[in-house]
Amino acid sequence: MHQTNQRQAMLYGIAAVILWSTVATAFKLSLQVMTATQLLAWAGLVSTLVLAGFVSVNRQWPAVGAALRERPTYYVALGALNPCFYYLVLFRAYDLLPAQQAQALNYTWALTLALLAVPLLKQRLTGRDLLALTIGYAGAVVIATRGDVFAMAFDSGLGVMLALFSTVLWALYWILNTRATAPAAVTLFLCFALGTPMVWAVMAWQGELALPTGPALAGAAYVGLFEMGVTFMLWLAAMRRAEQVARVSNLIFLSPFLSLFFISTFLGEAIVPATWIGLTMIIVGVIYQQRGRSAG
Repeated sequence: MHQTNQRQAMLYGIAAVILWSTVATAFKLSLQVMTATQLLAWAGLVSTLVLAGFVSVNRQWPAVGAALRERPTYYVALGALNPCFYYLVLFRAYDLLPAQQAQALNYTWALTLALLAVPLLKQRLTGRDLLALTIGYAGAVVIATRGDVFAMAFDSGLGVMLALFSTVLWALYWILNTRATAPAAVTLFLCFALGTPMVWAVMAWQGELALPTGPALAGAAYVGLFEMGVTFMLWLAAMRRAEQVARVSNLIFLSPFLSLFFISTFLGEAIVPATWIGLTMIIVGVIYQQRGRSAG
């Protein structure tokens, strides 16, 4: 058992949220000097090493071996979804879209999860769910069209489709992840240990095995540490120590707004009003939906 300490939990949670808020900027900067596949391959390698260190510190290698022996196909499928397919699609969306659009659209994944839960988990959509979905996806349209919803003109139609498709992959991953019996860190390590070689195989097939430059490797290392590795451990520590889990979990809704600050400051993107309005609609939709489920 882990001792609860709400102050520690909030500090860990705030640290995780701040770090996650920087990764959209890191994605975009890194994609200026390397391809989406190269970024994922090197970031995945860093994340795998970080997660292996965490497993070692917590002496969870027996759990890793037991989980893999019990359900090898299941963990290979999880690894194919995340990191391989999910991040390849997401990084390509970032390559095609302004960072403010890609990161905001990515936050519709919670709404996508509710939709996929209907056929896959046999859950029913309530009136509250439908209203939340309408608000959230209307916000996505506002962002994707820069507020000109009737013209339906996009910076990149393919980029918008990929950003939204990435939410399907992420939601599928979390639905499958609910069936994992191993500790969370063990499951995530197996995903990266099995999924990252798939990315390297794709990179070899695309002829992109050349060693990236120093700045490119630094960017990949940052993404591997703070999108996929260390930040997950901070968030897990926050959840374990929380006396009031809801107070900590609500911190995550600060992340997309902080992210816009970093995007504006370090990428020089002018954040258009449509992004603020659409992102607010998405977050309102997600919170409204989640409060309905928690009340039920």
